[in-house]
Amino acid sequence: MRREHLQPIALIAVSIIAGLVGWSGDVLLLPVALTFPVLWGLARTRLTAAVVSAGYFLAASRGMPQGVATFYSSDRWPGLLLWICASAGFVIVHTVLWTRAGVRPLRYLLAAVLMAIPPFGITGWAHPITAAGALFPGWEWWGLIAATAGLMGLVTCMWPAVAIVLAGFWIWSTATWDEPTLPERWQGVDLEMGASLGRDTSLQRYRDLIATVTDRASGGARTIVLPESSLGFWTPIVERLWLRALRGTDVIVIAGAAVVDANGYDNVLIAISGDGARLLYRERMPVPGSMWQPWRPFLGESGGTRANFFANPVVTVAGSRAAPLICYEQLIVWPILHSMLHDPDVVVAVGNGWWTNGTSIVAVQRASTQAWGRLFGKPVVLSFNT
Repeated sequence: MRREHLQPIALIAVSIIAGLVGWSGDVLLLPVALTFPVLWGLARTRLTAAVVSAGYFLAASRGMPQGVATFYSSDRWPGLLLWICASAGFVIVHTVLWTRAGVRPLRYLLAAVLMAIPPFGITGWAHPITAAGALFPGWEWWGLIAATAGLMGLVTCMWPAVAIVLAGFWIWSTATWDEPTLPERWQGVDLEMGASLGRDTSLQRYRDLIATVTDRASGGARTIVLPESSLGFWTPIVERLWLRALRGTDVIVIAGAAVVDANGYDNVLIAISGDGARLLYRERMPVPGSMWQPWRPFLGESGGTRANFFANPVVTVAGSRAAPLICYEQLIVWPILHSMLHDPDVVVAVGNGWWTNGTSIVAVQRASTQAWGRLFGKPVVLSFNT
């Protein structure tokens, strides 16, 4: 094989490994994703840059085909199609902005910004900037700036020196890693109810959930977080059931539900206490395609989940300012940065990942959220159903 063919093959192979390892679900392995800008910068042609980008993104999001097949009880072909379509934005941005000229750092900065904010940021998974939390814990916005500068440096001819500096921060962070202390008496509950959560609306299911809350409350928890979709459809009957169960206690339950009207529905978090219940948070970015279907109004159709793009970045509950993230919002950049602009006290991350069985998706969601929480020094309350 000719030598000029070996270099692009090696870059593509390493990009796949970077996607696999960096997005394996271990928060301290996220800095491996910083290999991608190095490989992008070393590409000698636009075609190589495109394939490197595709290899990295497809490897990082490898759980999608199986997850979609499980969700829709179908074969893997729909999942494979969505997997490829989702990668299109990432590949197009990094292919169009690739250059061999000296403005490469600015081009990469533009690509990073585009993949962090809508519209491209809507599918901006596996963003290398997420590694900032594993490199610069507690640095807050300065850490984000430092990580951005590092990304720009990695696409220059000085990349070996920049990589050594970043590796030093990575080693130090790994050696000193600790988690911020949770607010007093907060607790996230993980469930293993599979696809039945949110779909089984029997009285017995609600009694089981109430029993779980009661058990955690007996251990001292007072603000208890349940996963996405725990309450199913939020109706007056469900509300009365929970109010009756919490009456006379000082417990606050934060749980996922769906609020439906004639035009569609909102994926929400509800805060319930003995004094009443209120809609706490509307999801800003539901899963594109399966939940958020913006083409429906143009076809004269209703339905699908509404995207409340820049609404309610923080909410107040139990005397704390919380930054809520529901499921898909944990995989992209702009919802968490939007919330951090308002300096919350705690990050509350919930999900219903029954359909991800056999994949690393939930682990990646957890790792990504923990990284952002660690960057800004914010405690993270996690609650997932699997």
